[in-house]
Amino acid sequence: MQKSQGKRQRAINYIKRYWTLYLLLLLPMAYFIIFKYIPMHYILIAFKKYSIVKSVWEMPWAGNHGFEYFIKAFQNKDFINAVRNTLMLNALDLIFGFPAPIILALLLNELPFPRYKKFTQTVAYMPHFLSWVIIAGMAKQLFAPTSGLVNNLLNRLGFESIPFMNDPTWWVVTYIFIGIWQSVGWNTIIYLAAITGINPELYEAAEMDGAGRFRKMWHITLPGIRPTIITLLILSLGRILGSDFDRPFALSNHMVENVSDVISIFVYRNGIQGLQFSLSTAVGLFQSVVCVIFLFAANALAKKFGERGVW
Repeated sequence: MQKSQGKRQRAINYIKRYWTLYLLLLLPMAYFIIFKYIPMHYILIAFKKYSIVKSVWEMPWAGNHGFEYFIKAFQNKDFINAVRNTLMLNALDLIFGFPAPIILALLLNELPFPRYKKFTQTVAYMPHFLSWVIIAGMAKQLFAPTSGLVNNLLNRLGFESIPFMNDPTWWVVTYIFIGIWQSVGWNTIIYLAAITGINPELYEAAEMDGAGRFRKMWHITLPGIRPTIITLLILSLGRILGSDFDRPFALSNHMVENVSDVISIFVYRNGIQGLQFSLSTAVGLFQSVVCVIFLFAANALAKKFGERGVW
């Protein structure tokens, strides 16, 4: 009895001491509850026949035990093509885009001139603040087949023009390259912050043992930022079936639709333009479930190999 009273008194004292911190939490908690959790009941639209004049609870259930629109999606060739393109583009982004900020952070960390290092870092992360509409306009001016700056230079050097934006294969290469250019500097900040947490005495001890820059980078810097790399890799794998809308939509054109149409564009065309809200909700729910499965699988795999994981 006395122990329970003592715990209760300590809890009361703790709340009296830190009540202001809990008060500050009310606003973000209210935001998540109102805008994230309450709208979740609209997921039921994926299993019901949508009606604009009825509430979610009054809408009739769809056929095939509520899975009518999931079956329609998997029978739709455009949806299968969108899933394939989403997986392909995200996998290429992961293979080529994920190591890029790590390499840039390692290179910047080795620069001996602090001012040049800050200038280079600033120039590298500035594209992150440009919208994809602006970036797409710049890309079309640079990579246009006849009037683009890059192809004009190639023609003057005696080479033929390259259809960067019109050929599906070259469009994928351009898409990945522009994505790396846009995001590499911003993601580098995370790795540079992790590098600053490495004990400088490790580098001094390595120098005394005769280790060069590459050896210190390989045996000290990379192991030091490995937890950060694993965490970001897990989060990236959790978005393997996720897709941005603005990037592929802004860079796409009718000549490369067979490789540029991703799930978000499919949802836009069928949900907003085609008014098939139940179908688009079913596709979005499928996309979210697959992303969660990949996230849990990647986290479990990381823990199996001795890493901390995300949780």
